[in-house]
Amino acid sequence: MVWIWLRWAVLGAAILPSLSYLFIIFAARSFFRQQRKAPTGFTPPVSVLKPVFGLDPEAYENFASFCRLDYPEYEILFGVADERDAATPVIRKVIADFPSIAIRLIVAPEKIGSNNKVNKLCGLARAARHGLLVVSDADIRVGPGYLRSVAAPFRGRKVGAVTSLYTGIPLPSLWPELEAIYLSTEFMPAILMARQLEGVSFGLGATVAIRRECLEEMGGFEALADEAADDHELGRRTRARGHRVELVDATVKTWCSLTTWREFYLQRLRWTIMTRQARPLGFVGYIFTQGLPLTALALFFAPTRLLAAGLLAAYLILRMAAAWTMGVWGLKDDVVKRRWWLVPVWDALAFVLWANSLVWSRVRWRGVEYRVAGGRLIPVAPRS
Repeated sequence: MVWIWLRWAVLGAAILPSLSYLFIIFAARSFFRQQRKAPTGFTPPVSVLKPVFGLDPEAYENFASFCRLDYPEYEILFGVADERDAATPVIRKVIADFPSIAIRLIVAPEKIGSNNKVNKLCGLARAARHGLLVVSDADIRVGPGYLRSVAAPFRGRKVGAVTSLYTGIPLPSLWPELEAIYLSTEFMPAILMARQLEGVSFGLGATVAIRRECLEEMGGFEALADEAADDHELGRRTRARGHRVELVDATVKTWCSLTTWREFYLQRLRWTIMTRQARPLGFVGYIFTQGLPLTALALFFAPTRLLAAGLLAAYLILRMAAAWTMGVWGLKDDVVKRRWWLVPVWDALAFVLWANSLVWSRVRWRGVEYRVAGGRLIPVAPRS
């Protein structure tokens, strides 16, 4: 009797990922059709805040993409903790090459908390001239219409923050391509599912735009100085204060540059641990959206070969249909189009990372080891 109940419980669980893939297809088609009709004529003055640490691939082109925006009035503030940062000469070259754009380099060495990115943002926000602040990670590259897409939702006075979907630019290697596949076929679909089910209550580091008055309500960036997932918290706290957070598709790309298994594993593990801390219920529910491990388990319990074959076919067909709808049709991601066969490979690795994150609470970020507790980064003192 126990075996029968266990068998049908496993077979029932194996159906859930197929339902999530169908939901992704619906959510993606709904979102992107809406985005393609969205007006972009609201253009208030904007301060773009870019905290920088070291050099990412093609750093000059990443920075320069923000200087070629089709937008009437904006400034760009780059922030480093030390004048000797490797990115400083590149930033100064960008300033020299685009004299018509208001660009400033802010050296912000003040250490307010354990999150070095937020430490820089505190100094950048104080120096910013405009009331609409757009935070963007250093490795981001954007298209000419980027700011118009990000600023447009602020036409509604109830909107306090805006965040954007993004895709990856991989270096020509397996691990960067797997990271790009993950972004377009798992992470971004999960964002759309959350939006469809509960609205947007988070931010994504590639882009978080916020009204200055909303930021001040929560105590400024200083209030986030010890947060592990500062971008997520920025959106969560904005919504908690009664403001809306909107999601847009603003042609944002981030570099996927982890070329070794160790780098890839440690970064993905860090993100998974932070997800467990920031959204514990979503983290637990994540396993029920993963078709590969549940299908593999169901194949063992399936009473007939026909049912086993049907479960396997359902996983492969619906998983690839969801990946194609989101990655290729929606995000226009050429990596998914060319390397679609990496999707099941990522699914296998994702389960391994999810399982490992259950027993780990330490992460490594920018060369420093931290313990994540209660969503906060706590530096781990090196052994003497």
